[in-house]
Amino acid sequence: MKHHICVLGGTGFVGDRIVSGLAAQGHHVRVLTRHRERHRNLLVLPTVEVFSADVHDVQQLQHHFTDQDTVINLIGILNEKRDNGKGFYHVHVELTQKVIEACQAKGVKRLLHMSALNADPATGSSFYLRSKGEAEQRVHAAKGLTVTSFRPSVIFGPSDSFMNRFADLLRKMPLMFPLACGQSRFAPVYVGDVAQAFVRSLDDPQTYGQRYNLCGPHEYTLQQLVQYTADVLGLKRNIISLGTFSSRLQANLLEYMPGKPFSRDNFRSMQMPSTCKKGDQPLRDVFGIEPTALETEVPRYLINKVSRERYMEMRRQARRE
Repeated sequence: MKHHICVLGGTGFVGDRIVSGLAAQGHHVRVLTRHRERHRNLLVLPTVEVFSADVHDVQQLQHHFTDQDTVINLIGILNEKRDNGKGFYHVHVELTQKVIEACQAKGVKRLLHMSALNADPATGSSFYLRSKGEAEQRVHAAKGLTVTSFRPSVIFGPSDSFMNRFADLLRKMPLMFPLACGQSRFAPVYVGDVAQAFVRSLDDPQTYGQRYNLCGPHEYTLQQLVQYTADVLGLKRNIISLGTFSSRLQANLLEYMPGKPFSRDNFRSMQMPSTCKKGDQPLRDVFGIEPTALETEVPRYLINKVSRERYMEMRRQARRE
């Protein structure tokens, strides 16, 4: 069955993969974004339409949900301007409520929702996790909607904001690298696997009403992940795992730096292991996807990125000479 699907967040790191996967199956996909012309890669797909829209405007949502049978909401943030939870609540909860109401108003029956591992409105250790948890509860409680939500650990892949960020920091830091929350645990999951889970859930009745924790095949401490990144790049760095007090101090300092490389809310989120329970592997058991190991993909895109940067630097030097 070919669907008409409206995707919020379809131009992002995960969304781009999901939209491409849906288009490959011949589904008609409508992508809402703030800046349509910046995403020409999606404009060339024959069954994909890209529209400029303010997703926080209920009337615009209802307009674009007209004649759609499915909505996918991928929009989320990892940091907010202030450390009070209001930014997270606005993006994760208020927007989700608007999506629910627009779906109900326009008769959209199917909703795929991006949540997060450890999301819980009561027990989440951070504003991020509590707001994600409340949004998840709201979509599953909504009347008239058949919902599937996905709760991934940290997602890796080309252009990710995790492994690439540490790669950039490692290249800038000489010799020693003080790492906050180095003993925090993760089960990184590949972006292509997450995207395929979304696509395969679309018409699968066993996924209706379900919430899926998505993890990769292996667990690592953050220190192990950063050390692995340094090894892949051939960088000799002494990775120093900071204790709780020093990690909190680093978060308090970096909270006010441009781009918030590490925030107080990040620190709070990392107090909970971002891992799945033993035997909890829906990628394989539900979606028939063998989880991709981090070691098979990360060297490819990190090394390619370094090669491209060196090539561009050589071109710049050639022009100067």
